[in-house]
Amino acid sequence: MGLSYDQCVLDELALAMDKIDEGSLEAAKETILQTEADGGRVHVTGIGKPSYVAGYIASLLSSTGTPSYFLDGTEAVHGSSGQVKAGDVVIAISNSGETKELLYTVETLKNNGAKIIGVSKRSDSTLSHLSDVSLCAAVHKEGDLLNKPPRLSVLVQIIVLQKLSLLLQEARKLTPEMYVQWHPGGAIGESLIQQENC
Repeated sequence: MGLSYDQCVLDELALAMDKIDEGSLEAAKETILQTEADGGRVHVTGIGKPSYVAGYIASLLSSTGTPSYFLDGTEAVHGSSGQVKAGDVVIAISNSGETKELLYTVETLKNNGAKIIGVSKRSDSTLSHLSDVSLCAAVHKEGDLLNKPPRLSVLVQIIVLQKLSLLLQEARKLTPEMYVQWHPGGAIGESLIQQENC
């Protein structure tokens, strides 16, 4: 079973990397940079396991120069969408791109003037059609016989959005001196501070 899972991971990640559209990533980067230039903010949302991806990505972006805010995908239509103003951009994550609660949230946010960067496994998903920019996180197998519990889909969503974070980081010309301002603690912060003092 272990070998089967290991091979599945290798196969699915290889396929996913081949399907990542660099042009769409560039469009997402430019959308975020323009939003910030216009005074807007970045939010990241998802339902279920993608909500954990959303929390991580919001934190990663914030620590690398793109202040970002986690938006609870379920609470958004019960008042929390008030954190998103017209002109903001929302990264919305759904493996299928058909999760009803998330689509309801996305439609609400669009009606309120937000721009959407959608992340799903299919370019023809409803989420993709609702999005201003669509990012493909393609997965065919999750790594087990049920092929239902989110495993590899979560990994691919993270990889796609990490690539976006790198594009933004490069656009900002992030330096160790800048990074340590936001991450002074822990082993990472200590290593950067020691590096500065050398």
